[in-house]
This record gives sequence, structure tokens and C-alpha cells, in this order.
Amino acid sequence: MAPWSTYRKAASIGAAVLAAALAVSACGSDSADSGTATASAAPGGVALVNAGKITTCTNIPYEPFQFNQGDKVVGFDVDIVDLVAKKLGVTQDIVDIDFAAIKSGAALNARKCDVAAAGMTITEERQKNLLFSEPYFDATQALLAKKGSGITSLDDVKAKNLKLGAQASTTGLDYVKEQGFEPIEFADSPKELLGLQTGQADVIVQDLPVVLTWLKKPDVSAKFEHVASLDTGEQYGIGMKKDNAALKKVVDEVLAAAKSDGTYNEIYKKWFGTEPGATSGGATDGGSGAETGTESPAAGS
Repeated sequence: MAPWSTYRKAASIGAAVLAAALAVSACGSDSADSGTATASAAPGGVALVNAGKITTCTNIPYEPFQFNQGDKVVGFDVDIVDLVAKKLGVTQDIVDIDFAAIKSGAALNARKCDVAAAGMTITEERQKNLLFSEPYFDATQALLAKKGSGITSLDDVKAKNLKLGAQASTTGLDYVKEQGFEPIEFADSPKELLGLQTGQADVIVQDLPVVLTWLKKPDVSAKFEHVASLDTGEQYGIGMKKDNAALKKVVDEVLAAAKSDGTYNEIYKKWFGTEPGATSGGATDGGSGAETGTESPAAGS
């Protein structure tokens, strides 16, 4: 009896081990299948980083494009990407990340996100690293200075030998450097505004919608004013990984449809207080001059 009993025990153990191995194998197969399913779950053959979500990399705060409101991230860019999420039948998940990692394409290449929506200007340099959507916002730069400064242009800043501040990694910084300035660089827009308020800079350059948002705050508008607009001809785009043509196709279709059916205008007016193309707050080009009724500053460009 002993040998047979031993054999039966060994057989039972072997069967159990085999069953466990098959179970693990089955789980592994399911996992691989689910990865494949994620890649093909969205319409148009769009592969997403996370199943059921379109993940957006941004740099918070950059009001009114994206900023925290309670426990939610809201803003113009958020609403635009929500339209893409709806088209794909998924929800939007937002990742707050350094702007330098966004504009370089590093965040997208590392699969931290599917799209980058951060009030980001389309430039030739950035197009080397990112695949951009069609432009979705016309932008311009602005100068903010103390009331009564007498400044109306960058020439005045130079003539008066004033300290100019700009946000690091932005087109505003690039623009004033091209005009011969060596501005003080601030890590993000809240620090830039603080630099103006504390006298580290006499005047700062920043995207006009952000400046107009700051001026909605009584403590800012009491001491500072928008003194000039710099028509730099910039346009914002949604960034994607260089090889993600399928997602670009969907994003471009969504933007075109939103502009055609009036949805874009509704979102625009919600965050900027005017229709696209209307002038406000001293601005001269469509989209840039909209005043906002929102509450905080920003980072991006």
C-alpha cells in the first residue's frame, strides 16, 4: 500500500502544480490580451496608455487653460480634450508634469500620457519632438507693469532700463530674448507674478489670457496694469507622440466638428467671456483678448 499511496500523493501534487501553472499561464494570457485590447479599444485604431482613459499631460496652474478648482482640474484645455474623450468613448485623466518634459516630447515618449494640452504654442522646434493637432487657439503675449509706469512697449522697457521678467521654457521668454533682452527667468507663472509684486522685476511678459485673469484679482489690479500687447502670431496645439497619426486624426476631426457646430464657441465664451474674434481688454487679435472670470494663475506657453 505504501508505494501506491506515495505514487498517488506524488500524482496529486503534480496535478496541482500543473493546474496552478496553467492558471498562471491563463492569467498571463488575459493580461497580454487586455494590453492588446487597450491598444484597439478606442475607435479609429487609437492606442491609449491606459484602458478606458485618454491621459493628458499638462502643467498646473495655467489659468484659464487648466487649473485646480476644489479637487478637480478645470479649464479651456480640459473642456477641449473632454470632447476628444467623448469621441473615443473614454474619460479624461490629467497628469501634472513639468512643462519642459511636455514640450520636449519626453513625457509622451515615456508613455506618461496620450496628449499634451498645456496652452502650448506650436513652434518649429517643438514640432521636431511632438506631433501637433491643427491649431485650436490664437495667442499673443502681453506686458504687465506697475500702474503709472508709462510703459507702452518693449522699447520703453529698454529705454527706461527696467528689469524684465519672463517664465522659463516659454515662447514669451524666447520672444523677448530675440528682441535683445536678457530677462529674469521664473520657474512658473505664479512665481513670475510674485516676482513682479515683490520688485524682482519691473515688468513681466506672459500670455495675454493669463495676464487678464490675474487682473481679475483685486490685489493685482489695484497696483498693476496691462500696458502692451505683443502680437507674436502664436497658435496653440495639442501635442501627441510623433508616430501617433491615428490619435491626431481623431483630435483634428473633433476640433473641426466643435468649430462647425458651435461647441467651440460655447467653450471659448465660458472661459474667456467673449466669442472668438471679439476684442476685449485692449487686445487686438481674435482669441487673445478675451477676459476671463476665473480665479488663478498659470504655467505653459
